[in-house]
Amino acid sequence: MENKGSDEVETLKTKFLSAWHNVKYSWALKSKTSFSRNSPVLLLGKCYHFKVEDDDSVTEACYEGSNEDSVMGNAEAFRKDFASRVWLTYREELPPLPSSTLTSDCGWGCMLRAGQMMLAQALILHFLGRDWTWSEAMTLQPLDTETWTTTAAKRLVASLQGSPRPSDQGSPPMHQAQARGSAEEADAHLKEMYHRTLVSWFGDSPSAHLGLHRLVRMGLTMGKQAGDWYGPAVVAHILKKAVEEATDPGLAGITAYVSQDCTVYSADVIDMSASALSDSRAVIILIPVRLGGEKTNPDYFNFAKSILSLEYCIGIIGGKPKQACYFVGFQDDSLIYMDPHYCQSFVDVSTSDFPLQSYHCPSPKKMPFSKMDPSCTIGFYSRSAQDYERISQELSKVLQPSARDKYPAFTFMQGHGRDYDLSAGLTPEKREWPFIRDPRRTATTTGDFVLL
Repeated sequence: MENKGSDEVETLKTKFLSAWHNVKYSWALKSKTSFSRNSPVLLLGKCYHFKVEDDDSVTEACYEGSNEDSVMGNAEAFRKDFASRVWLTYREELPPLPSSTLTSDCGWGCMLRAGQMMLAQALILHFLGRDWTWSEAMTLQPLDTETWTTTAAKRLVASLQGSPRPSDQGSPPMHQAQARGSAEEADAHLKEMYHRTLVSWFGDSPSAHLGLHRLVRMGLTMGKQAGDWYGPAVVAHILKKAVEEATDPGLAGITAYVSQDCTVYSADVIDMSASALSDSRAVIILIPVRLGGEKTNPDYFNFAKSILSLEYCIGIIGGKPKQACYFVGFQDDSLIYMDPHYCQSFVDVSTSDFPLQSYHCPSPKKMPFSKMDPSCTIGFYSRSAQDYERISQELSKVLQPSARDKYPAFTFMQGHGRDYDLSAGLTPEKREWPFIRDPRRTATTTGDFVLL
């Protein structure tokens, strides 16, 4: 009887917390993000400038290290590019998460969501390319146009499911499009199929290969449970495990690598690129780092800008105290990020025409570099072993310390990690000390986020 009573108390506690979080995180603050017309904007390797008049200094203003084309005088191009990135946020009314009664990740799952967004960007590069944008990106409504409650979100999803979207009206089946339409139309249709499949991999159901349920289950093997706070290094290992164990044939050509003690061992990455099924596999390279002590060292600000200016960078997961974010770019001394702290209703991605609108964000946010928490994980995408050689050479130049920067954020080493035997006998997650908190400790360290 005591056990039954205890279970009932836990269930009531879970329901109360879920209800409170749904109220708290279903509220969209009416705040707008301002951008300067006089400074370039970098978004995952793409440089945008909002000045209309021709100015020879504009292209030069784009941050050093960016080899991408500069799009001048076109704020709409930036908006479309940003809104095309996959946005993963808190969700409610989920199937119960593994080993818990929780049906929402509100209040604790933001770092997992940030990791999902970074992984989704890697898959976009893999399947669609960096130049891809979603055809409906400009039709998204700004989040600050109304106050969203759970009921309002439900009404939106219901209306989207009940009415055909502009892209669906009169659209022929795939084989008819190829027969009657142009090659460009057929290619666009194929990419949209990839887009929809990619989003479905992050669905909030136990069967989704890269969904929240799968990530929470992976976390159980690392001492983490649903409702716990996840740091950026722990999430890196969870993402690696999820990609490696995904059984969908579409994910067979990609794998993931996590650095050891801020060191990327080139032979390990190249070995992972080799595959018996094909010439090579793409590798998602995840590097947990710490850019300072209690606060981010200002000497690393330019380093972060250089990283986000590279076309093969898939962003940075980290945040600020009490909030995890997915950093995708910058302007001047402010980071541009996607915010997972927004509660939306569950979407059944198993249907062929599930609504995609809630998986794309029309509203970028900005945050000063000075508020960035020093613990973070940086991500890169390498398509092949040859691609990795180029990436490692370019990053090694970015990482060369100046007179002020005595220590690079991370390093590349030739050979395998086992050749150095620096962490023999440790599990992969414990090799990342001090980024991962000892579960036996109750005190919060500077390497952890308090996610409220």
